[in-house]
Amino acid sequence: MSSSTRVAEARPKSGRETAYRRARIANLPGGAFLEGRWETTEMTVEVRDPEDGVLLGTVCSSSPQDVRRAVAFIHRHLMEDDWALRDRREALERAAALLADQAGRFAEIIAAESSKTITEADREVRRCIETLRLSAAASSELVGETLGFDDSMAGANKIGWFNRKPVGIIAAITPFNDPLNLVAHKLGPALIGGNGVVLKPSGRTPLTGLAFVQLLLDAGVPAGRLAAIVSGPGVSEAIVTDSQVDLISFTGGPKTADRIAAAAGAKKILSELGGNNATIICADAEPAKAAEAVVAGAFGVAGQNCLSVQRVYVHISLFDEFVDRVVTGTRALRVGAKFDRTTDIGPLITEAEARRVEDWVEEAKAAGATVHVGGQRRGAFYQPTVLTDVPADARVINEEVFGPVVSILPFIQISDAIHAANDSEHGLQAGVFTESIELALAIADKLHVGAVVINETSDVRIDSMPFGGFKKSGVGREGVKHAVREMTEPKSTIIKLAEPAARWQQLTATSERNAS
Repeated sequence: MSSSTRVAEARPKSGRETAYRRARIANLPGGAFLEGRWETTEMTVEVRDPEDGVLLGTVCSSSPQDVRRAVAFIHRHLMEDDWALRDRREALERAAALLADQAGRFAEIIAAESSKTITEADREVRRCIETLRLSAAASSELVGETLGFDDSMAGANKIGWFNRKPVGIIAAITPFNDPLNLVAHKLGPALIGGNGVVLKPSGRTPLTGLAFVQLLLDAGVPAGRLAAIVSGPGVSEAIVTDSQVDLISFTGGPKTADRIAAAAGAKKILSELGGNNATIICADAEPAKAAEAVVAGAFGVAGQNCLSVQRVYVHISLFDEFVDRVVTGTRALRVGAKFDRTTDIGPLITEAEARRVEDWVEEAKAAGATVHVGGQRRGAFYQPTVLTDVPADARVINEEVFGPVVSILPFIQISDAIHAANDSEHGLQAGVFTESIELALAIADKLHVGAVVINETSDVRIDSMPFGGFKKSGVGREGVKHAVREMTEPKSTIIKLAEPAARWQQLTATSERNAS
């Protein structure tokens, strides 16, 4: 490692520091929420800080029977108790206000159990507040329209309309890397749509999700609309196969998504499955701005972000300067303790994940790749790494690294860069840097991805936009109002009227009787 790389050793926590950190999250609710109450038995699943292994708390080890009880309870509530749209909107508005009041506490929970630095955790809480507000505002999406029957053989003497109704019970399965906002992106739209939800947060970062469920309850979400189950033998399969679960919303990897689809059968499934996102730097781009954006987009949350910049295609005329700028920016990053506000990059979620990233980089090196900075591991920490000369068949190119590694490759013809960017099983997002709007739009049109960000990297998500990808990057779209549409269905009401002449005679006779 270069001596100029800024590395802050993750020093052992003092007894006072550890006690403070645990005390701040000690008032979290129980280890699972089902049948309208918190479960505190079988609290045997440990949650530890990935930075140093400190025990943060325990959650319940649940069973398939617990899943069945939870789903049945929500199903009865949906059948028996109405929850008016206005009340749903007001509950989510109160939840946003409560989260704003508790922003510091939630940020500390996120930073303690996940890979995020406290600065990154602060940002996630702010985004979640906006997601809740957008979810409340999405009440306006629950409208329908009249149905035009006049121009149809079967439509004579009929009038009708449709409006949107909840699908029923939604299974929300969320990952570790955004343990608050990705939960809100599923629960907010589901609840405003009138559904019930069974949440399964990541077993690596469950404390945030459970605290969020309690916040929703405090805001007025009925206990009969929610359940949260973290872990236990057979729990995941029980959730996705339950016949009363109507829709599965999953964020994770393609292999898990395949298993869910095979087990769930004929159910509606929404999935966001990540990507190995590309950014293209054209010959007329500004190298300094592009390099700064790539460093930020490749290494945030230690690269554990579905939108992370993984592949960068740079016009050969800018290649050497661009690589130098990215390497300089990467060396300036500070790797260290998550609660230190001078830290830029924390650990990966586990040491095993850091070892996997290390193995992938070593494979690329053995095949001829050059490591310009980084390439070293210490426990769960992996230094931000910049590669060039990477073979096209290397895993760091073809698969989702989900770690702090970026590969930079030169191109001569823009068509070659587009082809290389599209040459992937994934298609989530991409970035393009150019001063020509005509060129930018032409490239955007040819990139087979869910979103193209011009003069930024792939690492951009606005919580109101339709979010998802092509190919193995997922099915359906999140983004609050778009998710509301996915989590509701149009229900038509059709009225058959009498023949026009008969109807007119009936109305006339009724009018005359009333007049007399």
